[in-house]
Amino acid sequence: MTAIDTKAWLTACTKTDLVAQSGVAVLVNNQQIALFYLPENDTIYALDNFCPFSAANVIARGIVGDLKGQLVVASPIYKQHFSLLSGVCLEDSQVALKVYEVKVQADIIQIAL
Repeated sequence: MTAIDTKAWLTACTKTDLVAQSGVAVLVNNQQIALFYLPENDTIYALDNFCPFSAANVIARGIVGDLKGQLVVASPIYKQHFSLLSGVCLEDSQVALKVYEVKVQADIIQIAL
């Protein structure tokens, strides 16, 4: 028996629109989402683009890296680090960005909302 996928998958962009080791902001269903493409493990991460500390849509402009063994993006304004996997802020675990599930089909990037 196969599980049925009941998520609402919406097209965000194509894989060629992404920039390796960097973020790209996309508008999906009137919501800004930051996509990060890490080609070394062929993974795309999707987080809210809105930074709760600066109250600005800037997460896609952050720097991607590894901090204490966690894949993170550093917010470009006040430099808080958010986990690409969980969205949790490493400096303040009470704050987290929403994380979205991503799938790629025939070079089309889709986000589950």
